[in-house]
Amino acid sequence: MNNLWDSIFSVEFGYAIFRVMTPLLFPTIGVAITAMAGSQNIAMEGIMLVAAFFGVIVSAFTGSLWLALLAGIGAGLALSAILGYFHLKLKADIFLAAIALNMFASGITIFLLFLFTGDKGSTSSLKSLVFPEIQIPLLKSIPVLGPILSGHNILTYFAFLSAFLFYIIIFKTPLGLRIRAVGQNPHAAESVGINVAKIKMYTLLISGFFGAMGGLYLSMGYVSWFSRDMTSGRGFIAVAAATLGGHLPLGTFLASIFFAFVSTVAIYIASLNIPSELIQIIPYLITIIALAVFSIRARNKKKEKKDSKKDSKELPEKITGEG
Repeated sequence: MNNLWDSIFSVEFGYAIFRVMTPLLFPTIGVAITAMAGSQNIAMEGIMLVAAFFGVIVSAFTGSLWLALLAGIGAGLALSAILGYFHLKLKADIFLAAIALNMFASGITIFLLFLFTGDKGSTSSLKSLVFPEIQIPLLKSIPVLGPILSGHNILTYFAFLSAFLFYIIIFKTPLGLRIRAVGQNPHAAESVGINVAKIKMYTLLISGFFGAMGGLYLSMGYVSWFSRDMTSGRGFIAVAAATLGGHLPLGTFLASIFFAFVSTVAIYIASLNIPSELIQIIPYLITIIALAVFSIRARNKKKEKKDSKKDSKELPEKITGEG
């Protein structure tokens, strides 16, 4: 147990948190952006899967990181566009459509995996590329802080930048203003000439981009291969993280850090004599508990707000009656 505590308070643990955070932060930002427009993209599992798969396959057969990047992003955008078409054009329920696309992504990646490699488990037989790690000058020389923050995959630093980019898009651009208007009151937004369906499609495509970046990191940064269903619920954890973060830039970032911390602790606990099945459920159990606490607090706040409105209405009546 002492070794566990020593490991948790080590430089390696801090480094691991940001490594685990990267494939969570990208889809969390994607979910938060769609929520800002009044939608909820829970197809992140599928988006990440297809991006991870096509990134590895294209890098293996072309030897180009740039083409792999474009292929992964293109796959994520395509799945998001399909979701938008089902929901906005065909008026399908977005949750049902997203679940269907998640199942489709799982099945199609396994089928194509077997088609390209003859293996239904992973692409370990293919020599695929990985995105480079970056050593930050000056920072890498700082004791403790340097080893924690320097030497990460380039997509990890882009994930940090994406949280700031999320803020810029939502609060500093005309598109962000329209997204917030649509999310708060779509009928009012439509009355002033905003195309609600178009704005929602834009947010779905943006979320597809961020989800694809998370998937690419999984197969070309976190590890160097694709394996079936390798997202392991990260897309659904992203939904929880975005909700806990209030769908705001800083909140989503902090929520992603929290879930990354929990997942990293679960990894380190694996060194103890504890059944692996129990360890694997820790991140998901924490997700359920966190969402339950959040829901209770939100319900209580809503009740308090309702009671305060009721009291404010009753007070003039009481004063009039006494008068």
